[in-house]
Amino acid sequence: MALNFRPTYLNTQSIDTFIQTALQEDIGDGDHSTLAAVPADAQRQARLIIKDTGMMAGMELASYIFYAVDPALQVTTLIEDGSMIKYGDIGLTVTGKAQSILQAERLVLNCMQRMSGIATYTHQLVQLISHTKAKLLDTRKTTPNFRLMEKWAVAIGGGLNHRFGLFDMIILKDNHIDYAGGVTQAIQATHQYLKEKGKKLNIVVETRNLKEVEEVLQIGDITRIMLDNMPPDRMREAIALIDGRFPTEASGGITEETIAAVAESGVDYISVGALTHSVKSLDISLKAF
Repeated sequence: MALNFRPTYLNTQSIDTFIQTALQEDIGDGDHSTLAAVPADAQRQARLIIKDTGMMAGMELASYIFYAVDPALQVTTLIEDGSMIKYGDIGLTVTGKAQSILQAERLVLNCMQRMSGIATYTHQLVQLISHTKAKLLDTRKTTPNFRLMEKWAVAIGGGLNHRFGLFDMIILKDNHIDYAGGVTQAIQATHQYLKEKGKKLNIVVETRNLKEVEEVLQIGDITRIMLDNMPPDRMREAIALIDGRFPTEASGGITEETIAAVAESGVDYISVGALTHSVKSLDISLKAF
């Protein structure tokens, strides 16, 4: 089964590991409600009913889940990931062993509802900044053990994935800088660490004011400058100061009311934690028919 949206962290192994862990959490030593009430040989069908408006996400994952529970299930996808959906749409149908359909149901819905909510909100914010050069990024403000799927949903919604975890990029934030003794010390120590470890990682440095921006520019040898919690006018000053020497990223408390103004300041990227920590799940259900 091909992955239509392929962030580098997505592969068959990572998806399978997530599904098996999630199924163990939910089913444990058995779905006793289903085992008790539904005949083992019963063959049934169900359909995924959309009860909301937004963007579909998690459809491909749903197929993986159904097949992980029972490879004999037959899944027919009617709406692809990234498609706009509305109340009354039918997303998929699944046919096969009734017990298997019921065991997969809740994991499928939990994933699809949240992923669709994330994709929908991501799409909305991407539209708000589409008249600028700014690209929308997610953050590490994700649900523990569900980051893989939340970042996948951001990609489906048209956003870009920031670093996946603490291991694949260096971001020197305010606390790192304060603990290190300042911007210069933090950057110098980072380069020494990377040299000693033989690692090559991108370095993003968070700045809180123009003085810190100037300090980063004096040192250089970094990947991107983050402008944290700056109003758009201050961002414009910082961008003029940087003058194209490094890409820029806006962060900190950015909402749908403020994101357009932030984008219009001229930043290259905007990171928004709310993409994954403050979304409303879409209403989706699986019903027998």
